[in-house]
Amino acid sequence: VQLVESGGDSVQAGGSLRLSCAASGLAYSSGYCMGWFRQAPGKEREGVAAITFDGTTTYGDSVKGRFTISQDNAKNTLYLQMNSLKPDDTALYSCVAYESGWYVGSGECAGRASYSIGYWGQGTQVTVSS
Repeated sequence: VQLVESGGDSVQAGGSLRLSCAASGLAYSSGYCMGWFRQAPGKEREGVAAITFDGTTTYGDSVKGRFTISQDNAKNTLYLQMNSLKPDDTALYSCVAYESGWYVGSGECAGRASYSIGYWGQGTQVTVSS
């Protein structure tokens, strides 16, 4: 599985961005979850949003009502629409995918067992200035 993010940029507070994560090799026929995490310098990695194979979504508290996660399985692409951006949203945003042994909650798609294998992209930088 290979994940490639794009769409990061520098924007003013209040602006919008749409991130994309192109996936190849993911077994869409099986149950899976995909999600977005972010990490700012000096801060822990934070779950932003997650979506399951059946379209169930979950968001972190800090982005609820502003960000929307979606997927286009025909294009093998995951999206994150980010509106009303704030300086606190500045971070490296990475997408993740699990084909098995996962759970979703509070904006996280993560592994729930030692055998769970998570696939990660290289990240795309979002910078929001005030």
